[in-house]
Amino acid sequence: MRISAQWLRRALSTLCSVLLLLVVLPLSAAPASAAVTPTGFSEQVVFTGLKDPTNVAFSPDGRVFVAEKSGLVKVFDQLDDPTPSVYADLRTEVHNYWDRGLLGLALHPDFPTDPRVYVLYTHDGLIGGPTPKWGTPDTDADPCPSPPGPTGDGCQVSARLSVLNANGAEQVLVEDWCQVYPSHSIGSIEFGPDGMLYAGGGDGASFTYVDYGQDSFTSSDLTPDNPCGDGTAPVGATLTPPTAEGGALRAQDLRTSADPATLDGSIIRIDPETGQAAPGNPLIGSADLNTRRIVAQGLRNPMRFTFRPGTSELWIGDVGYSTWEEIDRIVVPTAGVTNFGWPCYEGAGRQPGYDGANVNICENLYAAGSSAVATPYYAYKHSEKIANTCTTGSSSISGLTFYKDGNYPAAYDGTLFFSDYSRKCVWAMMKGANGLPDPANIQLFASGYGVTRLQTGPGGDLFTVDYDNGRILRYVYNGTNNPPTAVIQADPPSGPTPLAVTFDGTASNDADGDTLTYAWDLDGDGGFDDSTAAVVQHTYTTTGTKTVRLRVSDGQATSTATTEINVANTAPTATITSPGPATTWKVGDAIDFSGSATDPEQGTLPASALTWSLVMHHCPSDCHTHTITSISGATGSFTAPDHEYPSYLELKLTARDAQGLTDTKSVRLDPKMVPLTFTSSPAGLPVTVLNKSGRSPVNGTTIVGSSVSVSADPVQTVANQVYRFGLWSDGGARDHNLVAPAGATTYTANYGLKRNLALGKPALASSTYLAGREASKAVDGSMSTAWSSARTDPQWFRVDLGSVQIVDRVTMNWLSTAYAKSYQIQVSGSGRTWKTVSSTVSGDGGTDNVAFSPNYARYVRVVATQRAVAGSYYSFWEFGVFQSTGAGIGIGGKCIDVYQASTADGTPTTLYTCKGSVNQQWTPSVDDGTIRSMGKCLSARDTTLRTPAVLWTCDGTAGQRWIPRLNGSLVNAASGMCLDATGASTANGTKLILYTCNSALNQRWTLP
Repeated sequence: MRISAQWLRRALSTLCSVLLLLVVLPLSAAPASAAVTPTGFSEQVVFTGLKDPTNVAFSPDGRVFVAEKSGLVKVFDQLDDPTPSVYADLRTEVHNYWDRGLLGLALHPDFPTDPRVYVLYTHDGLIGGPTPKWGTPDTDADPCPSPPGPTGDGCQVSARLSVLNANGAEQVLVEDWCQVYPSHSIGSIEFGPDGMLYAGGGDGASFTYVDYGQDSFTSSDLTPDNPCGDGTAPVGATLTPPTAEGGALRAQDLRTSADPATLDGSIIRIDPETGQAAPGNPLIGSADLNTRRIVAQGLRNPMRFTFRPGTSELWIGDVGYSTWEEIDRIVVPTAGVTNFGWPCYEGAGRQPGYDGANVNICENLYAAGSSAVATPYYAYKHSEKIANTCTTGSSSISGLTFYKDGNYPAAYDGTLFFSDYSRKCVWAMMKGANGLPDPANIQLFASGYGVTRLQTGPGGDLFTVDYDNGRILRYVYNGTNNPPTAVIQADPPSGPTPLAVTFDGTASNDADGDTLTYAWDLDGDGGFDDSTAAVVQHTYTTTGTKTVRLRVSDGQATSTATTEINVANTAPTATITSPGPATTWKVGDAIDFSGSATDPEQGTLPASALTWSLVMHHCPSDCHTHTITSISGATGSFTAPDHEYPSYLELKLTARDAQGLTDTKSVRLDPKMVPLTFTSSPAGLPVTVLNKSGRSPVNGTTIVGSSVSVSADPVQTVANQVYRFGLWSDGGARDHNLVAPAGATTYTANYGLKRNLALGKPALASSTYLAGREASKAVDGSMSTAWSSARTDPQWFRVDLGSVQIVDRVTMNWLSTAYAKSYQIQVSGSGRTWKTVSSTVSGDGGTDNVAFSPNYARYVRVVATQRAVAGSYYSFWEFGVFQSTGAGIGIGGKCIDVYQASTADGTPTTLYTCKGSVNQQWTPSVDDGTIRSMGKCLSARDTTLRTPAVLWTCDGTAGQRWIPRLNGSLVNAASGMCLDATGASTANGTKLILYTCNSALNQRWTLP
């Protein structure tokens, strides 16, 4: 890292001009198309020529600091300074790739008396590791090579919060934030009204699929599995539901106390002197350093936040996933750690993709109820407009700040300004009667470009950072008169000597319709005395770059535009040789590119004059862009990244001649797409694909080679039937990632029917409402008969299973409004003493599927204590009792038996009279398709006909995975053959084998 001393010399000349800064106009106004502002406001361009600016900070002495994504911090002496100095060069330390880079910038509250500058950036290295890991020192852009690939295994990095001291040294205060994927990274920093430093970082997880830490592409493990060491599992371990704690789940890491906390997806409050937790933090007494720092968690990408003036309130803009953008509010950051729920929640509701993954972190949070998470102060849906303005679809909240003091109308006092980079708009959420921003009163304030920072600056005016166009803009209130906008059109802008140029100012305009007058400075002497015509011609006879300015006036205010003319120098011509526009790609393809450029003065330009940029266009409706990387040279190669469809790549080639003139050409590269269908057996069950859940079939189009996360519920109820998950048709576990194939494919979530232990068993009830509604009607397997009680409280219903069983689930199909609001599920071995295993006071009717810890029981009952409707009765169509571990029953009512209860690998399985022994107890997994007994798996060690089915140590191979069919058969995932009782015999000792599936009785099995 290097800090320039030039700014120290230049700063001395600015001290006497601080007051003047408040009235200085910028060099040029914004183009007319960009100036969409409320009446009385004008948009002014303050600084131009920046490269990917991300942040701005204003010093009381007039200087303006600007952060560029590459890692450069630049400083302007004052608002009318056209040429900045480099204050600090962090490019070696910063990983500038995709959305990673230098995003956080803040000056010490006592600046410039205390001249420290604070930065937050993605660090090109692992936590505590050397720098750079992926890039080259002192370069503007960094790679993420394949392997591991940006959206494959990911280029793992970290983040740093540092202070830049006046002597040139970088002091790292916090180094943490393990990041795997290249978006929703790091982050924002702000000094709070308490003088403490607040910082935020994203979860660093995949944006293409539901990421709980799984290995999405196993072809390369240059980045190991579980690279951040999430949970108690070591680096290199495979993370699977329900215990996984990686990926986006890092945003909930504070709730998993068995391992040290990470800062991903959180807001921290620290001492700006030391980087340690600030006094008064909610968990300051914790033994864990990061736990002590955190004041908020459950955030996906808190890219920007701000404080409401006059309060301690922290307002956060959290970039959403598939559906919602959030503005979150913390009234008192030190009152307790606030959990905003990501990834379990998005907006005010559950996030479908992570809900479908059934991970413990989210399931436990759901069980804690709505009070366990803070709902957004304001959330807007990607598919809906804000105040009926701007586009919909692509959305990413990118800035927010409060208006406090200045010359804006009084109605703006206390207004919350917020921006969306993808929608390219800035809105004003006006102050309501209660003094807080009013979500019902949002007005469009500006539009036309992508903002990465909102900030109030000199004069109290709103300033914005225009990332795409390399500008800093200011919004000035002009009262009853709007100043004009000056626009210059020059033809030609360059050429040989002598060069005759026509300058046209007629595109200049005035929002009030006032008549404009024109004044030109054509010779660059600073005087607007060369012409007063709207259109003028001038001939240049000397070589060099000529600065031309136009000043227009409406009689009350003026505006100035500037352009440059290059005499005796013509812009070069760039040519992309390959790839051509017909090139299509799939994820992981290596795409070679080549190009050249010629210049009328220089001839063929060298390779060093050529720069390539790879840009992803994401187009769910209107498109927004992500610049992935930049590469210099005449040739090169990139690996096609993964992204949600619809998307396409744009490859740009920019040629720059010795005088700085440029030409850019680009080629659009469309992906190869494939339609995919996700269904279930039985049909119509809900499945989750990527971030969306719905009843099957779920159809969609994705990019070939894309990683697609799929999941299905472990147990589902259809009418009075309960089904357990077996295996996806591709052999995948309940939650897994698949790689989109080249051709249209259907994937089926296969379920097996669970055995209902209550079916046809003796039932008894406390009362019967009338004849034909006896207790036996609720265990007859029919959805057209029901049990009904008397119209009083309490009532009970009991079933006798006939023998002691291990039970862990009860289902009740309630009749219309005749359901219990309050009830308990109880079990007993004798029918005399009862144990309550589940209870509720918020029953809602329909089908209740009640799971509880496994218990030994012969009798199971429900005790209902409060009816949903006064004067009604209790009634259900069917009452079911189920188990997760029990007998596997085949032909002749015989059980799957492990020979002589041996646990040795290779022990055969046979049919045998059911006796309830341990070697006849089987647990079908609802996660990975295995069927287990005595800690080992039912296995086929070969794929040939008549291969024995044996007990074997579980090893994750396909021969241990069994796909259930609705006819009761079990299909081996490795061979495609069925589990078969040899020769259809029912004799004790009949061996179980693999055989061609034929739906015969000796291939039909009922499992728990």
